[in-house]
Amino acid sequence: MNLYSINRDNKMILKTQITDYQASSVINCNSVMTVLFLSAVSFTAQANIDSPKDCSNIQNEKARLECHDKATFLKNKIANQQKKKQIDLDKTIKSALSGSPKLVIDEPKQEKKVIKFSNGNTDTDYFLNTEVIRKFYETGDYKEDNIIPVVTEDKNITKKEEVAKTETKIDRQIVSKEKTNDNLWKKVQTTSTNTNSLLSRAYDLDEDSEKGLWKPRIHQPLYVLPLFMHDNPNYSIGTPNQDTVTNTQDDNRSAELKFQFSLKSKVAQDLFDTDADLWLGYTQQSHWQVYNENNSRPFRATDYMPELFLTQPVKADLPFGGKLRMLGAGVVHHSNGEDDPLSRSWNRVYLMGGAEWGNLTVMPRIWKRVKVKTGKKDDNPDIEDFYGYGDVKLDYQLKNGNNISGTFRYNPSTKKGATEIAYTRPLENNINLYMNLFHGYGESLIDYNHKDTTLGIGVMLSD
Repeated sequence: MNLYSINRDNKMILKTQITDYQASSVINCNSVMTVLFLSAVSFTAQANIDSPKDCSNIQNEKARLECHDKATFLKNKIANQQKKKQIDLDKTIKSALSGSPKLVIDEPKQEKKVIKFSNGNTDTDYFLNTEVIRKFYETGDYKEDNIIPVVTEDKNITKKEEVAKTETKIDRQIVSKEKTNDNLWKKVQTTSTNTNSLLSRAYDLDEDSEKGLWKPRIHQPLYVLPLFMHDNPNYSIGTPNQDTVTNTQDDNRSAELKFQFSLKSKVAQDLFDTDADLWLGYTQQSHWQVYNENNSRPFRATDYMPELFLTQPVKADLPFGGKLRMLGAGVVHHSNGEDDPLSRSWNRVYLMGGAEWGNLTVMPRIWKRVKVKTGKKDDNPDIEDFYGYGDVKLDYQLKNGNNISGTFRYNPSTKKGATEIAYTRPLENNINLYMNLFHGYGESLIDYNHKDTTLGIGVMLSD
């Protein structure tokens, strides 16, 4: 349907259908008012929006192009932000135990929003207070109105009841006139619903990201550690099937630079009528002997890890108030690209899960090695003795954007494994201080059977 029309005062009327719930706003065709409208529109709205005709009436070329760009963003934002389905594991398991097994899908509830204006009025039709907007545009002294999401299935609910059932409020902010465009536009692009936790944002568990398919996103931590110290460097490198290579302290210095590059991209979404997503990931980790001037500062080790994995949003209660949010499966190749006798490689298939207890995110994973017959001897036949058969990743959100995370793996039969702890502190924009402590086996693939303790300090990039 055509969601745009022009009235006699040459104002643009935007109407958005949210199931049986109508939303309409009268806005002038300029970038600031469009962005304010975007801040108020529900992320769960579904619509197809045509290019606004008022944009063509703007004389200034830069402003006209900006108008079209933001209208296109609005179109994609509303079209893509549909709540995802989840498999209700509790009900699915109960149905299996009762003798009538079936897959129970939890359909998302429709979300309405109430806009509370600075004069105390509320409007459930998203009608923007044009006088407030005009004052903001002229003076830059506008305080953002409260936006109150209300989840309800009762179409006859009153406004007072809606406000009483408020789930979240976006705090008022004063935006300076000089930074109006940048601040508001950035806010529209990054604002998420209260259900979008760290795990949900990483794997689109509640709604599909507006980034769409085949767009790069950070996968594993993306960092550079200019100072990376080894307590016990590996001077004797070998495996049961590979000859041992011996290095000197000058060949392999204890101080080096380490960096990790890791991206993923969603290649298919909302599969199998359960809103499962298919992802392609790639991680590369390098150790660079940048302080080794005597040997031309070589790269000591580089690991390559392409992977393909599937994520499925689920819903289930866990002890102590936890929520199971995701199940998944994948396949990963891990190699170092070296020739014999330094060649190392293996392939795994894995199952994973994702759960949350408030600010704590837990992602357990179990894997099985897959051996491929190539006519070549196994580079590392005992790698599972040191890497084990799975790992657990923990992530805890502290105050002020600080974060502490850990990865743990252990083989109970050999009593060997590894512990990695990382601390992150925001510095500026998307740049964070990153500190990393590792102890155990397999800090890199070439060292899979070597025990070491390392400490790294540097910066990490975030989305």
